[in-house]
Amino acid sequence: MINALSVLGSTGSVGTQALAVAERLCLPVRSISGNKNIELLEYQARRFRPEFVCVYNETAAKRLQIALADTNIKVGGGMSALIDCAASYADCVVTAVSGSVGLEPTLAAIDEGRRIALANKETLVCAGELVMARAKRNHAEILPVDSEHSAIFQCLEAQGCTKALKRIHLTASGGPFLGKSREQTKNVSPSEAVRHPNWSMGAKISVDSATMMNKGLEFIEAMHLFDVSPEEIKVIIHPESIIHSMVEYIDGSIIAQLGAPDMTLPIQYALTYPERIKSDISPPDFAKLSALHFYEPEPEKVPCLMLAMDCAEKAGTAPAVMSAANEMAVSLFLQEKIGYNDIYDLVAQAVNAIATCGSPDLDDIKNADEAARLFVRERV
Repeated sequence: MINALSVLGSTGSVGTQALAVAERLCLPVRSISGNKNIELLEYQARRFRPEFVCVYNETAAKRLQIALADTNIKVGGGMSALIDCAASYADCVVTAVSGSVGLEPTLAAIDEGRRIALANKETLVCAGELVMARAKRNHAEILPVDSEHSAIFQCLEAQGCTKALKRIHLTASGGPFLGKSREQTKNVSPSEAVRHPNWSMGAKISVDSATMMNKGLEFIEAMHLFDVSPEEIKVIIHPESIIHSMVEYIDGSIIAQLGAPDMTLPIQYALTYPERIKSDISPPDFAKLSALHFYEPEPEKVPCLMLAMDCAEKAGTAPAVMSAANEMAVSLFLQEKIGYNDIYDLVAQAVNAIATCGSPDLDDIKNADEAARLFVRERV
């Protein structure tokens, strides 16, 4: 079990839950970060008394410095402060920021040999090979916080090795528009897209869940976390979100991890591993579950998932282009500047238009990210 933690993205859904888990486990919180929600950051700073608070938005950072002037808590702003927040204060870093902004702080924490409780998908989507190689070199643990990847990790831990692995079954709830065609979703509003049937999440990840781009990102993330090929991962829709994922072995056995749809469990396991500690979450009551359902994704209804799987095959900077274009498109959709179906269209256009390179370094990834964002902006 860890000694203390830093939480990047402490004002978001996963970040606030990570702080709640830390408080219940009596784990010290040494540093936290946010972006613009100064009121919540100030509340968290006064409650958890970290040594350092990063505000990514530098204008907002000045406001927090004034608000916390009566304390001895240090406040910093911008990317350099976010990197410091990740690398300098605790033996475990919860990376719960949204988007590719999480990549450099995660690499900095890895270089210091920290445990990474990874909730930022884009880090591995954009730079999976680079990140995993650096983690191995620096003996830094990367433990997944996503419920699906935590489930896979737990199933593999139960087996004790991956030699007998045949296939990963990555489950997806299907989101709020399960089974609907593009014609049926063309007039979807942001408020409808963020209304997930099972999970309470931030706006961006909720939209990604609706388009099933989230599952595409998780597909790529799983490849890197568990060192498997695209052919060794199968996506299956499971609307109840009780089975969080499954691992199939060469003898035909399948091991599944089940639990309530609550992020507290995977967060806690990433912090306490290899120990298991009592939680406040009740397990599913099987007597009250009338049925569990499973469906194959219909490709024409989930084009974002299909696009992500194609980018996984292409590798190189293709996933980084896709992820950055998606970030920009989702942001524009949430601002009601584009329609729901435009998200896929813009991302697909970016992936097709922007040249990609294989075996990218960090500069290649940054350039691909910037090119994808510019491409989407110029077309809206």
